[in-house]
Amino acid sequence: MKPVARLALGAALLGACGVVSALFVVERMGVAPRALAPYVEKRSSGHNPAIVGAGQYASRMLVALDRGEVRQVLQAELHALTLGAQPVAVPDTGGAQRVDVFDIDGLRAAMKEAEPGTVITLAPGTYRIGGRALDANRSGSAGAPIVVRAAQPGSVTLISSALMAVKVGAPYWHFENLTIEGACERDDDCEHAFQVVGAASHFAAVNNTIGGFNAHFKINGSKGRFPDHGLIDANTLFNPAPRATRNPVTPIDLVAASHWTIRSNIIRDFIKLHGNQISYGAFAKGGGSGNVFERNLIWCERELTAQPGQRVGLSLGGGGTGKSSCRDGRCITEQDGGVLRANLIVGCSDAGIYLNSAAGSRIEDNTVLDTSGIDVRYPTSSAQLDGNLVDGPIRARDGALLRLHDNRDAGLWRSFVGHHPVRALFAAPTRGDFGWAGDAPLRADGPAPESREDLCGAARGATRIYGAFEDFTACRRP
Repeated sequence: MKPVARLALGAALLGACGVVSALFVVERMGVAPRALAPYVEKRSSGHNPAIVGAGQYASRMLVALDRGEVRQVLQAELHALTLGAQPVAVPDTGGAQRVDVFDIDGLRAAMKEAEPGTVITLAPGTYRIGGRALDANRSGSAGAPIVVRAAQPGSVTLISSALMAVKVGAPYWHFENLTIEGACERDDDCEHAFQVVGAASHFAAVNNTIGGFNAHFKINGSKGRFPDHGLIDANTLFNPAPRATRNPVTPIDLVAASHWTIRSNIIRDFIKLHGNQISYGAFAKGGGSGNVFERNLIWCERELTAQPGQRVGLSLGGGGTGKSSCRDGRCITEQDGGVLRANLIVGCSDAGIYLNSAAGSRIEDNTVLDTSGIDVRYPTSSAQLDGNLVDGPIRARDGALLRLHDNRDAGLWRSFVGHHPVRALFAAPTRGDFGWAGDAPLRADGPAPESREDLCGAARGATRIYGAFEDFTACRRP
């Protein structure tokens, strides 16, 4: 539908019940057209053909007004970015004890016998993990982690048909430059690429490409111990097809652990087909604190478009946690002191950012496009928002407390008339072109933040710009 036609249709819909009253009702409802559309279609189903047809038409029109034309964007266009897994190997972080392995049995044996400082290097090739996970149960140390790596990205592929590919239960394990693929007949049987549990503190995953799992990283406590101080840096996480499962689908599923840094990753295409059909790109919940998500590209529906269900970009609190899985056994709050900074979140059928019982949160310099905006919920949520560029509303619900400094967003009512002033700042964001269509949106107040990097790794300039980046071309490799 052309922009003029969308505006005309939206205006007609509003005019039918009076513009002023319609705008008031829309803002009070707090429901984006993209969320209202499936409800309308469901409520009209099972009636006579005229009602069913009207419901389907109304659903399509609501989505068209809110989202415009959603196009599949080809994977190749992400390969040139400085975000996600890179073609150049990260430096070896281990010690002087080198072990070369050439097959899966050799890898299992090396991991079983590893000492602090051991660097296990996989020879180029394909390694098949079947039956049971690779166990990482030996402890490294702060100055001498145990490292499992490929010498060059793309040279080693681990293909897993096990419930989890790698189970990490001890501290200071690093995994670098690997490709890991889930290959199960049933999606229920490929749960995790990594389960990081209990005593597995100071875990690091750097420069890996991982696809075909329900939760690529599952992080949780066990027996009163929690895998704190983890790092997930410069990985590409995706699913090649929708997940036919009722189990949670969240590429980074962090429960009860604290002080993790999730940085510079690409997370895309995480569709859950069954059950509640709700999935998240990444969340931290379960009573942890001090978790930071910064400089990530979250693209909920990049190649897998037009799928049923709801996708949320980033969340502090997720959908909540059962008390038995909470760090304090109660989950008075799901998260304390979490930070979401300089992330680009695109193409979600639900909120780009969702806070659920997340106290003392900081939401800074994010760009949120083609989502239902930022949603902060419940009295136990409090958040300071500054410098965000949001294609949609910033909302507090059910008693949440917001401290809004200087953000640029758009009222919910605009989505019902097909008017998207923030989205219009970009050349063609739904097609992956995040260049400015005209002048960049400058902030009027305040000095530049202290030596903070933007999404692309560039230093913030003296002139401040709303959102995650100043110039998206800096996110492309030379």
